[in-house]
Amino acid sequence: MSDFTGHLPGTREYRRLLAGLFFAGVATFAQLYSPQAVLPLISADFAVAPATAALSVSAATVGLAFAVLPWSVIADRIGRVPAMACGVVVASLLGLVAPFATDIVPFLAIRILEGAALGAVPAVALAYLSEEVDAGHAAAAAGSYIAGTTVGGLAGRLISGPIADIAQWRAGVWAVAGVCAASAALFVWLVPRARGFVPLRVRSERGPHIGTRLLRNLASAPQRALYVQAFLLMGGFVAVYNYLGFHLAAPPFGAPAWLVTLLFAAYLAGTVCSPWAGALASARGRLPVLLGSIGVGIAGLALMFVPDLVAIIAGLVVFTAGFFAAHAIASGWAPVAAPAGTRAQASSLYYLGYYGGSSLFGWALGWVFSEVGWPAFVAAVIALFVVAGVVAAVALRRV
Repeated sequence: MSDFTGHLPGTREYRRLLAGLFFAGVATFAQLYSPQAVLPLISADFAVAPATAALSVSAATVGLAFAVLPWSVIADRIGRVPAMACGVVVASLLGLVAPFATDIVPFLAIRILEGAALGAVPAVALAYLSEEVDAGHAAAAAGSYIAGTTVGGLAGRLISGPIADIAQWRAGVWAVAGVCAASAALFVWLVPRARGFVPLRVRSERGPHIGTRLLRNLASAPQRALYVQAFLLMGGFVAVYNYLGFHLAAPPFGAPAWLVTLLFAAYLAGTVCSPWAGALASARGRLPVLLGSIGVGIAGLALMFVPDLVAIIAGLVVFTAGFFAAHAIASGWAPVAAPAGTRAQASSLYYLGYYGGSSLFGWALGWVFSEVGWPAFVAAVIALFVVAGVVAAVALRRV
């Protein structure tokens, strides 16, 4: 095992690894965000405010945020693949149960548990990838994995939205859960056995405690900067997708529900740009691509100030491309730059920030939207991206 240096592009194992992680991403992110496409319907059905309806997304991301660290510990002991398989299977079962809730409170409670189960994949997928792929190709492989997560997020929204228009929002969420169960099965079948992973008990019975491994990452200024990227960029990204539908459904646009659902097709910009950004980072360096991607995201947000549907859609596409390119770089960078023996914890801390930002800003910025209006909301998201860019430029320039 010590002679293994990672799978190379072109090999059967490399292809199966990326395909397996692709389906793990679909199983995770489709059900994580499936309620987002039907938030106005959930708001009306449960008779709650938009920010409260948005908690159906934030509840799952809160559960995920708190679960990523425990999942990293479990994965260190039982292995990356068994941990991810357990998580997606349990989450798929909870996804089938959640729509039976007849009140917002039990629905949110089940969503928290569902998110906690889903935490297995983001907690360890990139650590697994960094151990199983040749180091020279890790950034490009990470970009391909992030592309898969965008397909999952898009599928969850585009499946639940149209079905909800035909039947009801519960039917849409059930359909997504079925797709996720099938994707979980494909992940288990495709993903190759780990060759670069050594269980914690084999590495050393006196290996560093989990608290020590976490502190090693938190003591690193570059790692902290990467966690800030996750917290701020994801927070702004989820907020835009949470409340854009409410904005476009109101005057002067009055967009129908089917059109609002189709806006999630902008995720395809992330599908295209994530692997491209990873490959460009391998050739030109991670920091320039990260900063450029943040700049692209800000440019897209600026277009959303224009009170024109075409401009807003164009801005959404550009914003989405910039966000996913930045996320592909930052998420793949965290485990690679982690102190020795702490890759799983580095990845978990990144996703703790990622989903912590999603939960906080995905809810809190709803009150900015409701109380102050769309322009102030967009300005707040731009501020998050600007701060993230400044932190990256200062803390990551020598990494």
